[in-house]
Amino acid sequence: MTLIKSISGIRGTIGGRVGEGLTPIDAVKFAAAYGTWLQKRNNAKKLTVVMGRDARISGPIINKLVASALRSLGINIIDCGLSTTPTIEMAVVFEKAHGGIILTASHNPKEWNALKLLNERGEFLSGKDGEEVLAIAENEDFEFAEVDYLGKLKKNETALDQHIKAILKLPYIDVDAIKKANFKIVVDAVNSSGGIAVPKLLAALGVNNPVLIHCEPTGDFAHNPEPLPAHLTDLSEAIVAQNADLGITVDPDVDRLAMVCEDGSMFGEEYTLVAVADYVLSIKGGATVSNLSSTRALRDVTEKHGHNYYASAVGEVNVVEKMKAVNAVIGGEGNGGVILPELHYGRDALVGIAIFLTQLAKSGKKISTLRDSYPRYTISKNKIALTPEINVDNILSKMAANYAKLEVDSTDGVKIYFEKEWVHLRKSNTEPIIRIYSESENEVKANELAERIIGEIKEVL
Repeated sequence: MTLIKSISGIRGTIGGRVGEGLTPIDAVKFAAAYGTWLQKRNNAKKLTVVMGRDARISGPIINKLVASALRSLGINIIDCGLSTTPTIEMAVVFEKAHGGIILTASHNPKEWNALKLLNERGEFLSGKDGEEVLAIAENEDFEFAEVDYLGKLKKNETALDQHIKAILKLPYIDVDAIKKANFKIVVDAVNSSGGIAVPKLLAALGVNNPVLIHCEPTGDFAHNPEPLPAHLTDLSEAIVAQNADLGITVDPDVDRLAMVCEDGSMFGEEYTLVAVADYVLSIKGGATVSNLSSTRALRDVTEKHGHNYYASAVGEVNVVEKMKAVNAVIGGEGNGGVILPELHYGRDALVGIAIFLTQLAKSGKKISTLRDSYPRYTISKNKIALTPEINVDNILSKMAANYAKLEVDSTDGVKIYFEKEWVHLRKSNTEPIIRIYSESENEVKANELAERIIGEIKEVL
């Protein structure tokens, strides 16, 4: 059993002993800590929290536990039921709530669940705020309300509709062009809440009769829920069999988006943000941001449009912070996460779908042709296991010094740029390893770069 407590929330496998898995007691304890943190942040005035969940089998149980814990503190709950992470982020603002919780373990397998915590802006907690919640949980520093002051529960069944309406109002969406293109689309929502959200969005965009596979929100995931090529064989085969124009897949909480081409080949999860940003920049100029482990292609596309690209530390919170600092028009992560500030500061697969389909419709190209129009890079992901006596910071400092004549970024670990190639070295927060990500124009060169750097690290060791 596994239980991971971090500044972004608590996640773990269902079952086991208290403190070793995501048990009912752990869920209640952490929910109470978050509610207490909200009370201190707002001087204990009457509070409202928006909740929603993906379709995991454990979702209904965890939902009742968390809602009951918050209501026992005197906090009112607006429950959106089966929903998406971006929908709940936006609902916090729509409802003028003081915070929000999404019950989802994102791309983790079905035995996992998690509490992801939001502030009053519908954004993930900062590092400082997350540390405060952890401290409250550790000290069990909460006081529950007396019977006359318990929180109330109400349902919101329109949050997704509000979310979609807001997307349709954006200047980057052309419903008429999408209707005219008459796309035949196959959707794989891995039997989670995307099976509700994506078809509803497509209907609003004028896409008729999409082919739905794994779209029953049972939480019994038909395959590994992370939208990687090895997990999308069903989707690829369905696209070819149905003679479809493209395939769309999302992760269980619908904040990551990947597309599959008409021939069943992968568009590339790294290129979701690249393509969407390219279209946004063609309409509205400005800076872009992605994390240090994302493809260089976003930088190339941004500079092609005459604007500046910036890199942030890994993690959505860090990307958002950097986007605000440079007033970016779009940003995100190479895992298929698109963040459009005009809508909200959170990864949102639904807005990514709407912009991408507009772009594809207006270009008149096949999706594979659009993919081939972008600079092609390949990322190789490797790691080195560490022993307790190894000083990782010292290793990273020596590697940075070895390449001091090149462009080196030490924002998050060490990233070294070699013209059109790069290598990113960073210490894992959860495992005793150094992660080594390298990118080049093809897989062979990316692997060669990684092997060279791994050899140099071993020499330092």
